[in-house]
Amino acid sequence: MNEDIPSFERFDHDDAWLLGCAIVEACRAEGLTVTISIRLGEQRVFHVGLPGSSADLDLWVERKSNVVSHFGESSMAVSQKFVRDGDLTGFWTAFGLSSKRYFPSGGALPLLVGGALVGVVALSGVDSPTEHRIALTALRAHAAGASR
Repeated sequence: MNEDIPSFERFDHDDAWLLGCAIVEACRAEGLTVTISIRLGEQRVFHVGLPGSSADLDLWVERKSNVVSHFGESSMAVSQKFVRDGDLTGFWTAFGLSSKRYFPSGGALPLLVGGALVGVVALSGVDSPTEHRIALTALRAHAAGASR
């Protein structure tokens, strides 16, 4: 899966804020009820639940973020590579991962600096392809304007 996830020269807390706000605006424009989370390393630096979301979505973004941190690629790519016929049990067993901490489904993407994983942006609350599209579109737009 060639996703063309951009790699930045730098990505800090201010970038996380700008990216997160851009995702919020995109989700509001589409009328989506989602939770958005951005982590740098192990620190959550941006987190919002849009109106109508629930605390349950906090757990979903965390589980999908853990997939990205573990595999170093988007949760959608991991799902497409390793989940066959919806068999999530096979995925968790094959990698020795806990179903309580990992969920291979679209919506979480790596934040890359110089090609190295430095964080994760994740969405949850709608279908996986939509979550993935919104996050990837926002990452690409941020990369295009990241000359600040």
